[in-house]
Amino acid sequence: MSMKKTDLVKHLAKKIDGQMKVAAVPGRFGQAAGAVVDKREQRRLDAQAGLLPFACKLPAELVRQLHDRAVSHEGGLNALIAHLLGQSLQNDAKR
Repeated sequence: MSMKKTDLVKHLAKKIDGQMKVAAVPGRFGQAAGAVVDKREQRRLDAQAGLLPFACKLPAELVRQLHDRAVSHEGGLNALIAHLLGQSLQNDAKR
């Protein structure tokens, strides 16, 4: 007895559904998802550390160079920009 194409598709769907019910929930959707700090909490932690958001528009080439240098910098992009701005302001004050 041969099955119709629709019966084969239904059978395959039931098989996949069963596999999905048995599979474990990935960490990004389970308990580990709650470990990420939400935006409000992150803002509060940044404010306690004395950090303020600072937005500006930069040329794309400069941003690419900053990202390339931030990969090797120990504090990441934020620390690199803080370091470079601090150096620039100190050099400017000496003039």
